[in-house]
Amino acid sequence: MEKLKKILINKGKIVSDSILKVDSFLNHQIDYNLMDDIGNEFYSYFKAKNIDRILTIEASGIAIGIATAKLFKKPFVFAKKKKPNTMFGKVISTTVLSFTKNMNYEISLSCEFINQGENVLIVDDFLARGNAASGLCSMVEKAGAHVAGIGIVIEKSFQGGHTLLKEKGYDLFSLVRLRSLKNKISFY
Repeated sequence: MEKLKKILINKGKIVSDSILKVDSFLNHQIDYNLMDDIGNEFYSYFKAKNIDRILTIEASGIAIGIATAKLFKKPFVFAKKKKPNTMFGKVISTTVLSFTKNMNYEISLSCEFINQGENVLIVDDFLARGNAASGLCSMVEKAGAHVAGIGIVIEKSFQGGHTLLKEKGYDLFSLVRLRSLKNKISFY
């Protein structure tokens, strides 16, 4: 996605060889026009998959999920990083490691919002080592649903998540694949 590449070059800030700061347009302050474009890209790629539901993890994937769900005209749900007292009944939980924050989160999803046999599209802002995406895939499968695909806005290909998810057989579509963050942003 050429527009996203230009925004990354102009507004992305390299924090280290493995961390790219995109909070001015993607995951703190949101560029709603960019969200529409992201949703359109994911819709175009996955529209033949008969998607029933869009899923992400809070919080950075929420705007992406809403933009995508709007085009599919399907429900959107997100896994919560902290299980609230109001979440009861059948709940699926798993632990994921946040690469950026270097800490584990137990994420939870009420089975009330994911149904057996559904085709679920997982979306997120970044793919690093694949921990969040793998955790979400596990939750979908525990609910008896099917992971129809995984849509990622920015993939840091050098961190292994791409290989992990492809080896598991998931249909992975990344809008931008980063080759490196050493000294400058380099794309595939």
